Amino acid sequence: MSRESRPRRYLVCEPRHFAVHYAINPWMRADVPVDTALAGRQWEALMGTYRAHGHTVETVPPVPGLPDMVFAANSALVVGGRVFGSHFHAPQRRPESTEYETWFKAAGYDVYRPESACEGEGDLVPAGRFILAGTGFRTTPAAHREVQEFFGVPTIGLQLVDPYFYHLDTALFVLGESPETGEAHIAYYPEAFSSGSREVLRRLFPDAVLATREDAMAFGLNSVSDGRHVFVAPQASGLIAQLSAHGYVPVPVDLSEFHKAGGGIKCCTQEIRS
Repeated sequence: MSRESRPRRYLVCEPRHFAVHYAINPWMRADVPVDTALAGRQWEALMGTYRAHGHTVETVPPVPGLPDMVFAANSALVVGGRVFGSHFHAPQRRPESTEYETWFKAAGYDVYRPESACEGEGDLVPAGRFILAGTGFRTTPAAHREVQEFFGVPTIGLQLVDPYFYHLDTALFVLGESPETGEAHIAYYPEAFSSGSREVLRRLFPDAVLATREDAMAFGLNSVSDGRHVFVAPQASGLIAQLSAHGYVPVPVDLSEFHKAGGGIKCCTQEIRS
């Protein structure tokens, strides 16, 4: 099957201050050192790959003392030029919301600040006619209701049950959408979800690509797709083979240094949907 890409606009933050100073997910261990120089090279390689594929990259200045600010996806959800901001679950990350809000406002956007804990695209994934919304570890069901009221888009709550997949974007991503029907094609790891949520996904997306735990643990589902090219962790070899079989073009980019903080390609990438 032929897949078509379209230019995307991404918001990112340089990992100048990236480190692991605290532990707020099972991947983070303060006794494991981060190679900041390597992280910088890996991040630059991702940015260069995006640009080489025709995508626009814009940057938010990094702030000392905010080591997770590099994970731009958690800062907001932008749909139709409207910005639904973040309210981080962990106190250590809450100052990030203000920094990203400042950038969006300077760029001419109004920003809605949620009342409930909500971590942007970490737990909010636009998928065709729906917004898929994760909960269980970070974003609350109350925030899902705020999202639906703000965007007027049916918002489908999905319960995450495995702490290694604490954000929805570590367990699921959208590969593309049909230009004829608007239906989304997704990939996900079923065992990251409760039994009821697995059934919801099965009913909504019967043709989804199902990933193994091995590929999910390699951050294969923390990927970014432009509809044809899938920027994916090279360690997720089984998923890469599946993507090729479904007509996508995998573009492996190694962000392994960021795995030490529980993040990968998508975590570092906020999509601005106009």
